[in-house]
Amino acid sequence: MSTSTAPATAPAVGTPVPPLFDNCPIEAIMTMIIELMDRLTTHNDNIPLSHANLTRFHSRAVPGISVSDYVRRIVKYASIEKAVVLLVLVYIDRICDLHNTFTISSLTSHRFLISALTAGSKAVSDIYCTNTHFAKVGGITLQELNLLEVEFCTMMHWRLACNHSLLQQYYVNLVRTSPSFYLDEQGGVPAVV
Repeated sequence: MSTSTAPATAPAVGTPVPPLFDNCPIEAIMTMIIELMDRLTTHNDNIPLSHANLTRFHSRAVPGISVSDYVRRIVKYASIEKAVVLLVLVYIDRICDLHNTFTISSLTSHRFLISALTAGSKAVSDIYCTNTHFAKVGGITLQELNLLEVEFCTMMHWRLACNHSLLQQYYVNLVRTSPSFYLDEQGGVPAVV
């Protein structure tokens, strides 16, 4: 028996995506983030609500639109860039680090997303929509979006910007945790979802 033979590795499962997020189709990034959001909400919906952990992001009832449809709607009609979509992950980590009772759940995910995508667009995009447009796309009033955005920025300590290398790191980790995608280390053709 040869000790120099490396053990066989299992073939990758899912759809390949390029190693760099810049080359990845936004649809694939959205799908992976939606998968992650679904896992988070499934887990966090089991955490009992108390008055102490209620935030402005909590809805009274679960919205009638899925997270998947909501993200896709905002990205499509507000022309969100893929860096902004990835930035949502950075924001989830930052806000949860700063506020350990905050959770992404069925009651918070939609309002968190519209706030994060609105603020993130302003933080990293050269061109972005007005709050009036974001509110219309997000299905909330302008006044409510303005309040959510201020609350979001305050909770984030106004740390909204992010460098490219950190976004790349989040992308790689996102792909590695995705049940539907894997990194194409060969650098092949980008996935079409």
